[in-house]
Amino acid sequence: MNTLFVILGPTGVGKTDLSIEVARMLGTSVISCDSRQIYRELSIGVASPSPEQLAAVKHYFIATRSVDEHYSAGQYELDALPIIESEIAANGCAVMVGGSMLYIDAVCRGIDDIPTIDEELRRSVRRIYDEQGIEEVRRRLRLLDPQHYAEVDLRNVKRMLHALEVCYQTGQPFSKLRTGGIKRRSFEIVKIGLDCPREVLYDNIDRRVLKMIQQGLEQEVRSVNDKRHLNALNTVGYKEMFAYLDGEYDLDRAIELIQRNTRHYAKKQLSWFKRYGDVQWFSPYDRQRILDMLSIRH
Repeated sequence: MNTLFVILGPTGVGKTDLSIEVARMLGTSVISCDSRQIYRELSIGVASPSPEQLAAVKHYFIATRSVDEHYSAGQYELDALPIIESEIAANGCAVMVGGSMLYIDAVCRGIDDIPTIDEELRRSVRRIYDEQGIEEVRRRLRLLDPQHYAEVDLRNVKRMLHALEVCYQTGQPFSKLRTGGIKRRSFEIVKIGLDCPREVLYDNIDRRVLKMIQQGLEQEVRSVNDKRHLNALNTVGYKEMFAYLDGEYDLDRAIELIQRNTRHYAKKQLSWFKRYGDVQWFSPYDRQRILDMLSIRH
C-alpha cells in the first residue's frame, strides 16, 4: 500500500532511533522533518543524528542547507513531496520523522501557495522592526490586513513580519491568500506519535542538554556567532548561548534556561500534535508494538 509513515512527537522522546529501526525494517530511507537539522552549520544544538545513525540508513534533509539561506515550510513541501513519492514508488512506503509542526503540516495538509518573498523586500520589512519596533509592525499590519491582525499572536514578531512581507509582495491582504484547505496527496498518511510521562521526558531533555554542553555546544555557537541575526539561529539552545557569550549570565544559568525553554517547546509540540486527532500514540518503549503495526500496514 502506498503509505507515508510519519513518526512525530516532542523533542527528546526518542524519534530518531525508532525511525532508523522502522526504515531498516521497511527497506526505505528516513526523511527528516526538522526545520533546524537541515542546516549544515548546526549539529550539536539541534541534536542531529550521529554519524553512526546517518550511516545506518539513508537520510534526507540533514545538513543540506546553509543558515544563510532562507528556508520555509512551503519550500519544504515542494522539496519533500518528490522524495516521498520516489520512495513510495520504489518501496511502497516512505518514513518521515521530526517534530517541526509546520513542516509536518506542510506535507500532510499542504501550505497555501504564498509567493516567494524578494530578499530585498524581506530585509526592508525586517528593518521596520529593527528601527521602529513592534508597535510599528502591528500598526502596519492592522492597516494592511485587519482580519489577520485580529487573529495573529501580536507577540509573535516573526509571523507578523511574514504577513507584512506577503502584503507588500502581492498587494493583497495575507488573510486573503490563506485558504486553510487540505491538499489531496497520492498516498495514505499514517501518523505514529511518541509520548511518555512528563517526568521521564523532562529528565531526557535535561540530560540531553548536558550532553550537548559536553559535546561542544559552546564552540558550535561561537562558530556562528556572527550570524546570530539570521532566523535559522533564532532557536532554543543558540539564543541562550548567545546571551551567555554576551556576558548576560554564566554558563550554569545558560544551561538552566536551555533546559527550561526546551521543556516549554516540548509542551508546545505536544499541544499541537494532540489537536490532529488522527495520531496513533505509543510509548517509545512500545517499539515492538509499533514495528508489528507497521509491518501489518505495509
